[in-house]
Amino acid sequence: MSETTHDAPVAVGASAAPDEGLTARELAEKHGLSVSGARPSLIEYVRQLWDRRHFILAFSRAKLTAQYSQAKLGQLWQVATPLLNAAVYFFIFGLLLEADRGMSREVYIPFLVTGVFVFTFTQSSVMAGVRAISGNLGLVRALHFPRASLPISFALQQLQQLLFSMIVLFAITIGFGHYPDLSWLLIVPVLVLQFCFNTGLALIMARAGAKTPDLAQLMPFVMRTWMYASGVMFSIPIFLESKPAWISNVLQWNPAAIYMDLMRFSLIDDYSSKYLPDHVWAAAGGWAVLFALGGFVYFWKAEERYGRG
Repeated sequence: MSETTHDAPVAVGASAAPDEGLTARELAEKHGLSVSGARPSLIEYVRQLWDRRHFILAFSRAKLTAQYSQAKLGQLWQVATPLLNAAVYFFIFGLLLEADRGMSREVYIPFLVTGVFVFTFTQSSVMAGVRAISGNLGLVRALHFPRASLPISFALQQLQQLLFSMIVLFAITIGFGHYPDLSWLLIVPVLVLQFCFNTGLALIMARAGAKTPDLAQLMPFVMRTWMYASGVMFSIPIFLESKPAWISNVLQWNPAAIYMDLMRFSLIDDYSSKYLPDHVWAAAGGWAVLFALGGFVYFWKAEERYGRG
């Protein structure tokens, strides 16, 4: 006789996975993962840039050296290019169009050369900034570093180029009878403020150029228009004295005109404060702070998107 026992069936459910139901973000946070190339905090970003200050300086020097490495005259083109531009502008505006408007030759030529050198500083910084990211995608995609290093380095490169050119500018100014005095000390704060402004503008253009590479083709026309409106070849208050006052005020308060006129005021004896707009130093500082801080934050906001398609 056999005995059969019938046990009731027991349902055993599969145990739930410990990560089931978690979103990708929650799963990453649980296991201590972070997005590759994620934007750091603003303070951390500044710290990273400071840690790479030696790279920024070395990169700017290397780019400056390589810029004219294929030319026989080499670094002399740093001076020759703006001088040739000044010569052309003097022929067209000084001799043919008489844009000097009563300025003596001893004043107008240093006035013109100073304007060309100083505006070229801003122009070159902007053009380099436009291509800072789009023109260095290989570097951006291969290495992890704060991307602001590139436009800052290019702006620093243009400052070094201007400082080299200032030797010639000093020689021309002295050659036309404007000798060094205490006002020449103002050159330092003018250059510092303009460099801050240029760096901020380069950062803005670097983000715009990274998103729209075709901007590099448009900017030469924009910069040419800005140059003609900034009084590089003529004194705005003298040239527009017969026009409504608001036109002259608007043109004089644009930052390119302010930094040029402050440099002229520092170097040229007969270029007095009557040619400068009211509160010119406050305006120069305001433009510098606005663009340096605003441009830096604007660029940092898109840090994680550079080089990603």
